[in-house]
Amino acid sequence: MLEDRDYMRQPESRDSGWSSRFNFQWSWTVALLVAYVIVFLGEQAMARFAPGNGYFGYLALSRDGLAHGYYWQLITYQFMHAGWLHLLLNCWAIYVFGREMEEVFGGKRFLALVFSSGIVGGVCQMLTAILWPQLFDSPVVGASAGAFGLVAAFAAVFPDRELTMLIFYFIPIQLRAKTLLVFSAVLAVVGIVHPIDNMANAAHLGGMVMGWFFVRKIIRSAAHELTGPVWVQPESEPAAPPLIRPQKSTADIVANEVDPILDKISAQGIQSLTARERAVLEAARKKMVQR
Repeated sequence: MLEDRDYMRQPESRDSGWSSRFNFQWSWTVALLVAYVIVFLGEQAMARFAPGNGYFGYLALSRDGLAHGYYWQLITYQFMHAGWLHLLLNCWAIYVFGREMEEVFGGKRFLALVFSSGIVGGVCQMLTAILWPQLFDSPVVGASAGAFGLVAAFAAVFPDRELTMLIFYFIPIQLRAKTLLVFSAVLAVVGIVHPIDNMANAAHLGGMVMGWFFVRKIIRSAAHELTGPVWVQPESEPAAPPLIRPQKSTADIVANEVDPILDKISAQGIQSLTARERAVLEAARKKMVQR
């Protein structure tokens, strides 16, 4: 399983302070959550001490804002939230799914996944505002598009992982990650067809599409950037002396082995891989780390 690989294990903390005693480790996931809380507290302070919300028109995502050239709103809206419950739900989702996605993809790709999902989700929401301004032409805030991008990426990597969800916040149900993704997508589509107040369903759907695309295309393209020879010991082949190990070109590995394995993960889940297929991906990963 992917969790058994060395790069999927939690790194041991070298901090001897309070963070190690409480088994706490800083990561980009935690940094994002801290940023969301700080920005939300700033919003609350501005609303209390500088009434009028003049800043809102510059930072929240809106059709009028983009028309005026405020393109930074596609980023800034992801850090703003409409209330404590909105903030807590998004932080919970990003914490639950973000930790494992950061371990799988690394910090840079994790951030690219979150923000690109938020941007694509914001663009989708603005397209609905252009098509149906009477229904969707309201400012948008929240990190939910990025959170749903993480859900989609998680389902693409761990489709059969069992999850426990709380319906109405207190009724527990168990479902697989791929089932959660399908259920979330259906809810988003229904919400677009039958709009619900204060729910940016088009942003949610756009975030999910981008999250899935990120895993299927961007990570695949990274495999094609491998340079140098890659060698993988077949299960049935006895170990050869180091100096005479057979070498396969990177192009052959990617075309003949990595691509089919990625297709198999998408169709059957990562748990379907054989030991040799996992070894191929591990060799490819190590080559990318060395670049």
